[in-house]
Amino acid sequence: MFELKKLLSTLLMPLPALLIIGFIGLYLLWFTRRKGLAGGFITASLLGILLLSFQPISTSLLRPLEKQNAPFIPHSTPVNYVMVLGAGHVIDNAFPITSQLSRAALMRLVEGIRIYRMYPGSKLILSGYGGGSDISHARMMAKVALALDVNKADILLLETAKDTWEEAFQAASVVGDKNLVLVTSASHMSRALYEFHQAGLNPIPAPTNFLASNKIEQPWVRYAPSSKYLEQSERYWHERMGQIWQRLRDALVQEHVEKPQSAVSDVHDLEQDSKTAQ
Repeated sequence: MFELKKLLSTLLMPLPALLIIGFIGLYLLWFTRRKGLAGGFITASLLGILLLSFQPISTSLLRPLEKQNAPFIPHSTPVNYVMVLGAGHVIDNAFPITSQLSRAALMRLVEGIRIYRMYPGSKLILSGYGGGSDISHARMMAKVALALDVNKADILLLETAKDTWEEAFQAASVVGDKNLVLVTSASHMSRALYEFHQAGLNPIPAPTNFLASNKIEQPWVRYAPSSKYLEQSERYWHERMGQIWQRLRDALVQEHVEKPQSAVSDVHDLEQDSKTAQ
C-alpha cells in the first residue's frame, strides 16, 4: 500500500502529470488525424508548466499553507523533546556528510538542533527509514548532528517510520505526556500536526524551510519562469494530495489499521562514522 501510494502521488505531481498530457498530445499528433485535440493537449501541457513556474502563481498557492503556523518563539515552558521529521537523503562518500541530506532535511535538522540547544536536558528525536538505502534517514541525520557537536546521549532514533503517520504514532510511545517541539517544513506542518493530534500528542510547531516569499523585488527574478517556483507549486500540490489521502484513510480504513509500534534506536556506533564521513 505504501509503495502504491508513493507511485500514484509521484505520477500525479504537476510536472509528471503535465508531461504525460504533453506526450498524449504528441501521440495524437503523430499517429492520428485528431490534430485539434492533439494541439489542445500540447497547449495545456506547456501552458500548465509555464503558469506553475511563475512566481506570482506559485507563491500565491504555497504561501497560505506556510503561514498557517508561525516560526518557533522561545518560551519559559520546559521542552523535553525536539523531533525532526525526515525528508530524504543519499549515501555518497564523495560528498561531505552535510551534502548527503536533502535540502529540506538539512534545514529541518539545523532548526531542530537550534531549538534543542535552547533547552538543556532536552532530547533530539530523529526519524525516517532507509528508503531503499542501507542506512536509515534518522541515522544519516544523527551523523550530521554528531558532526555539529550534539551530545550523543541526547539523540533518539526512529528508524522504521516510513511516513508522517508512522512517525507520529511511534513518537507517542516515546514522548508520552512530555512536552514536544515538532520540526518540519512550513508547508508540511499543518498536515503533520493533524497526524500527531491523531496519535494523542499536542506538539509545539516549529516550521522551517519556508519557500514562498512576497519580498522578491527584482522583476527579472519575480516574473521569469523558474524551476524553483515550479518546486513551490509541487510542494503545494503534494500537501493537498496528502490532505486528501488523510481524509480518505480516516473515512475508509482507520478502524482496521494497526498502529505502528515504536522502535527506538541509540547512536552508540555513530560517533566514529560521523568523523570519517566529513
